[in-house]
Amino acid sequence: MHSSLALAVLAGAAFASACGDEKHFQRVRRAAASSAAASRTVAAGTSAAAAATAPSRTDEASNAQITNAAEECTPYSYPPVAALQAAGVFPEIWEIANLSTAQPDVIALFQSLNGSIPNIAPKGTAIGDVCSLRYVLADDGATDPDCWWTYEQCHTPKAKGLQSDVYNLATPETWGLTYDDGPNCSHNAFYDYLQEQKQKATMFYIGSNVLDWPLEAQRGLTDGHEICAHTWSHRYMTALTNEQVFAELYYSKKAIKDVLGVTVQCWRPPYGDVDDRVRYIAQSLGMQTIIWSDNTFDYNIATLSRATIEGNYNEILNGGKNGSYAVNGTIVLTHELNADTISLAEEFLPKIKEAFKYVAPVGVAMNNTEPYVESGYTYPNFAQWTAGTTSISLAAPIAVSTDASLSIPLSTGQTGSVSATVAYASAAATSSSGSGSGGSSGGSNGARGSAQGIVGAITAAVVGAIGAGAITVLL
Repeated sequence: MHSSLALAVLAGAAFASACGDEKHFQRVRRAAASSAAASRTVAAGTSAAAAATAPSRTDEASNAQITNAAEECTPYSYPPVAALQAAGVFPEIWEIANLSTAQPDVIALFQSLNGSIPNIAPKGTAIGDVCSLRYVLADDGATDPDCWWTYEQCHTPKAKGLQSDVYNLATPETWGLTYDDGPNCSHNAFYDYLQEQKQKATMFYIGSNVLDWPLEAQRGLTDGHEICAHTWSHRYMTALTNEQVFAELYYSKKAIKDVLGVTVQCWRPPYGDVDDRVRYIAQSLGMQTIIWSDNTFDYNIATLSRATIEGNYNEILNGGKNGSYAVNGTIVLTHELNADTISLAEEFLPKIKEAFKYVAPVGVAMNNTEPYVESGYTYPNFAQWTAGTTSISLAAPIAVSTDASLSIPLSTGQTGSVSATVAYASAAATSSSGSGSGGSSGGSNGARGSAQGIVGAITAAVVGAIGAGAITVLL
């Protein structure tokens, strides 16, 4: 992709690390094996006494009644997920995903895509070590040729055909409410609180968490939150190979599909780490990249202190009061990572509602009333939301014990130029007039059942002599 490349040392100060601290996820991965063993013990029913005292977890509704955090986080076996794992459908939880267990259809999908992925080298390591990285400059001397968000917070891709990241909102005085790293095993009290507040949010779920805590994931959909993906194992995505990036996105999307019954069309890169190579793969899988414009840094509470995080919240709140968001609303990075981030979320939600005119999920603020490929899940548009309607029509979560097939129309153009677009939001809702480069993004919202196919599946456009080919894969 780059010829006659000049080398430049990547300045550490330019980085903007975000999302759950990598050390936290290293601990999660170390605990995964023991958790899986505990789940197998529960499934085998080896202890009658333990079974008698264990909380009842027959479905989402019964699981939602558990409010003791220790009981909530007791590993359990959910038959549909157990069947899928026994069949080797998914990679090892919390390990970097690859296609070693993938069905032939999925491998064929990746192979059909791989040749056209932008030729951008992986950056750093999967745990975020970029100390020795030297980032290339383009022939014309321009910095950040790959639109690497981690480097300069670039959100307007430089590769042809890629949609800009969603990072703010065209609706003024609006706080785009998002929570990363779920589903948290102990989130029932938090979700109860959101229900009491009649507040919905955009939840970015990690695929491994969805398999670890499937009923908790189902509750997110049941309660009317917008569900998006947050990769399979929560790694720095630009450090991974093409196959690993594809698998991390594919299996996170698949986990949500198999456990909740919906095919999501949005994702957020862990730590915000995305470049045009990763965007290309995500867009080809029908996933819009969503970043943020404000960061509370709540994930770093252990090192920054609670007072510091509260100060970060208050800085954004002050902007809501002094007119800083009079032109564009903001998407704010917050987490359901642990008890500390959750308690901060509960503490500040009333203050957010006081400082901002509107508090809404990202999809709602962008008038995306049908955020999933499947029908039966209708959310309010922004006008309905501001009038007080927080829910329209949501089907119940549907888990499966075998792979659910999905047809993905896929079309790519010349190398480095994807021709597939994701119809995540309406153009009217995303025509940003703010000062940020590129503004908010989103494809045109087609009608369900139109000639372009199902809303949110990839809309295949003919590029040159290459036409649209529908590939059925198991999602």
